[in-house]
Amino acid sequence: MKQNNKSGFTLLEIIIVIIIVGVLASLALPRFFSTVEFSKSTEALASMSSIRQSIERCFLASAGTYVGCDIDTIDLENPGNSPGTHWTYVVSNQAVDTYDVIATRNSYDGGVAGDTITISQDANGVTKVGTGPFIGIR
Repeated sequence: MKQNNKSGFTLLEIIIVIIIVGVLASLALPRFFSTVEFSKSTEALASMSSIRQSIERCFLASAGTYVGCDIDTIDLENPGNSPGTHWTYVVSNQAVDTYDVIATRNSYDGGVAGDTITISQDANGVTKVGTGPFIGIR
């Protein structure tokens, strides 16, 4: 008598595994992409820190005023002009004791253009705010 021992997976078992993997991926991928986009904020924060240091040097050289200390007049090349950068940078609202450094996300590498991170310096100190995926920036 010949015995027929076949081992392996049935088509139904394979389809169920594919469905389970698909459901898990659909739940995990949006969170992953959000985390990757938020991690791009480190590039902006590092560049904004350098810009702020340069603005403070301009403040000291300008007899205690931030007026005239913008991205084109500081002693630092605009980091937004570097190849492969994900951000553009602007210094605005310069007054005697206040300024804003604004980083705007470009669409390079799949980003959503227009999301921003803003660092504001005023008499009360420094504040950071963001839009889009950068809302929770600290």
